[in-house]
Amino acid sequence: SGGTLADLADHEASGMSLFAIRRLGVDVAGRRLIKGLDADLPSGRVIALIGHNGSGKSTLLKALARQMPCTGRVSFEGRDLRDWHPRDYARRLGYLPQTTPPAEGMLVRELVALGRYPWHGALGRIGSRDRQAIALALAECGLEPMAGRLVDTLSGGERQRAWLAMMIAQQAGTLLLDEPISALDIAHQVEVLSLVRRMCHDQGRSAVIVLHDVNMAARFCDHVLALKGGRLVMQGDPDALMRPAMLARIYGLGMQVLTRDDGARVAIPA
Repeated sequence: SGGTLADLADHEASGMSLFAIRRLGVDVAGRRLIKGLDADLPSGRVIALIGHNGSGKSTLLKALARQMPCTGRVSFEGRDLRDWHPRDYARRLGYLPQTTPPAEGMLVRELVALGRYPWHGALGRIGSRDRQAIALALAECGLEPMAGRLVDTLSGGERQRAWLAMMIAQQAGTLLLDEPISALDIAHQVEVLSLVRRMCHDQGRSAVIVLHDVNMAARFCDHVLALKGGRLVMQGDPDALMRPAMLARIYGLGMQVLTRDDGARVAIPA
């Protein structure tokens, strides 16, 4: 089974990692993209994956989503990834790729309803429990007024919220998001990351997000993993990240770190 809420509470109380990653390796077309990675991702947190282009961020996310073969050992909620039944895994974890599939001719509520697929399958009929999950997801993502609109007519930020609502309707406790703000303007970037943070902190979910912007990672995330050339460079809280020496190590670029009036740190190229 996918585990009850009581099982989940026991797991969190025991202090187990969300993901425990040991000697993870990923090879594609003869190239080693991730090299012997060891990391522990904490549960109930918003976790950023950062690093320069080609550092292995999206590859790692795909491996965690079981979208890509890998060597080594990865466990999710204390159970080896290979021991999870595909449907149980789909009920516990949602994955949003960098490029979302087309949703032509689909209404927002129809897209959100796709999140119920792991619970009843392609031919299963939507019941009252499904309808309730869909309604709650639309409300949590502020999409109730747009439920009857075509997905294609939404702004970029609204569309990302619709995909997030689909994952909430899925009732997944863990969200894997690959560059969810890369195509958005700054206002919608803040809107989407604020929503993800709220979704996690208010409802006890976990999220692992691939981000390019180090300042967005420091502002919205609780924990950071930085990769370089397929290897782990650092893992820790945003304070450990926002230091000139650490940023130079990750990006190979001199960075200056300024402290704002509210105490938040901002990095700019030196």
